[in-house]
Amino acid sequence: MATTVHITLETGRADRLAEMFRLLGEPNRLSLVYACLEAPQSVATLAEQIDISMSLASHHLRLLRAARLLRAERRGKQVFYVAADDHVQRVLRDMIEHHDEED
Repeated sequence: MATTVHITLETGRADRLAEMFRLLGEPNRLSLVYACLEAPQSVATLAEQIDISMSLASHHLRLLRAARLLRAERRGKQVFYVAADDHVQRVLRDMIEHHDEED
């Protein structure tokens, strides 16, 4: 006989996770995280890659860093952003793979 496992999220944890997914629900922010999966990228490079202003890119990057989706590395006067850890990389890659499997 199969047993049913009930998994629940406490309210605070569910709220924090929902906020992370809400941040990724905005196309520019999702594109920024995707661009940072492989290697650190400068703000200027990111803004150019996704065709937004540097100020808008900086705004989005600040939010993504605060949510611990990206981390910043200062190199001289420039700041480079990269995926915060392997978890962020796996979640995004898995979702892309899931999307690409659609019939």
